[in-house]
Amino acid sequence: MNSAERDELCFLPATELVARIRSRELSPVELTEAVLDRMQEMDPLLHAFCTPTPEPARRRARLIADDLVRGRDPGPLVGVPLGIKDLLSTKGIRTTSGSWVYRDHIPDEDDIVVERVLAAGAICLGKTNTSEFGYSASGLNPLFPATRNPWDTASSPGGSSAGSAAAVAAGLGPVALGSDGGCSVRAPAALCGLVGMKPSMGRVPVYPGCRDERLPGVSGWESIEHIGPLTRTVADAALMLSVLAGPDPRDRHSIPCGDVDWIAAARDGGERPDTVAGLRVGFSPDLGYLPVDPEVRGVVERAVREVVEGQLGCHVRAVRPGWSDPAAAFSALIMAETDLSGMRAMADRHADRMSPHLVAWLRGPWTAQDFTDANIARKALVNAMARLMRDLDVLITPTTAVAAFPVGAHGPGTIDGTPVSQSAWIGFNYPANLTGQPAISVPAGRTGAGLPVGLQIIGRHLADGTVLRLAAAIERAAPWAQLRPSITAGAASITTRATARTVRG
Repeated sequence: MNSAERDELCFLPATELVARIRSRELSPVELTEAVLDRMQEMDPLLHAFCTPTPEPARRRARLIADDLVRGRDPGPLVGVPLGIKDLLSTKGIRTTSGSWVYRDHIPDEDDIVVERVLAAGAICLGKTNTSEFGYSASGLNPLFPATRNPWDTASSPGGSSAGSAAAVAAGLGPVALGSDGGCSVRAPAALCGLVGMKPSMGRVPVYPGCRDERLPGVSGWESIEHIGPLTRTVADAALMLSVLAGPDPRDRHSIPCGDVDWIAAARDGGERPDTVAGLRVGFSPDLGYLPVDPEVRGVVERAVREVVEGQLGCHVRAVRPGWSDPAAAFSALIMAETDLSGMRAMADRHADRMSPHLVAWLRGPWTAQDFTDANIARKALVNAMARLMRDLDVLITPTTAVAAFPVGAHGPGTIDGTPVSQSAWIGFNYPANLTGQPAISVPAGRTGAGLPVGLQIIGRHLADGTVLRLAAAIERAAPWAQLRPSITAGAASITTRATARTVRG
């Protein structure tokens, strides 16, 4: 297989790869070798994987191939290679959470979602890079080199599911697992030109992440954390969610999911776009309080006007949601759910080896009133959202306020000439985490410089199927999966990944 044939294979969607493997047109061994070969070539520029696992991946591919020969069905993700975010526990494979403190941590159990994708026949390519404990919307941590955006290796892919997004955008696996406590699936999806879905709270169970009281830094974010897929197509997101969703007694927030046929929802939107005609769509380009880059605003407004309204026949109206910026309350809620005692002790011992912004956050003068005020602010937002959604099927916004910014930063210092905090660019994402509603980011178009721009669809409470249907209809009307980054190594793109380790056996 020459490099052009290899790359064509690496950019096929998971749905097609599964079909080819089932028909015996493609071997899982051949597919795994193709992706590993591309990883070896591309990842030294991107730093998407912090702990690659090539030899275990090869062994698993051979086992799956043997199962197929013997007539066994390995599952709905048969032979699909994927990356797993380094915040998700993997039994026997190093899971650092992007922290020097956990640099040698080897979990004794898999996260529930890891159990499920492996049981469904997927092949783990390794762990993907993240910000330290996920406490930043970037791929920056003290342990590994910064992950870079395949569309411009001098730019950030966003985060904290930075490595998962960069890997899928670069053709290093068709899908990857991410987690989203405030933006961390949707924001990197937007900056990398991908589909990233945060399903409704409880659809996908979370454990031991957020719940292992033994691990300070790993045990936070319980009421706002979601796990979801990063993919290049809506159908692949639906395929992943069909495997990931469903209750588990280890997650007290998890709920039954029989009301959603994930694959049918994406199929209906993609094959019968008339199923979304007439949807009541509220559109807000700024939520009434966020500065937004004019080019990003223009790309999203055109997509809403020309595609959602013009081609799909949705009833779009401008809305001003009416709640105030929840950023301060969101920050306090994170701290309220953090093991402050454990993490402050960690910072006292290892501050020089931790992310400075995280240490400063932990050492803030937090009070009980800060936390109760934040909880009241959350209730006010939930109530305001419920009132808004009474007359809407979905709310559409930009996913992020900017396109990709320089690597090494947590965010831009200004947006549209306004000085902002380093997290202001992800302000569109917080509401759906606070309410638990389903939300997806899909590509809306490109900036003049060719950087991807994302459009966010927020659905009603538990209306994941509606979100998927509309996303698939937009994809059919304005397809994006054929677009691929041309990855080149400029002077700013070359870094030595001295601290990454490969698990070989």
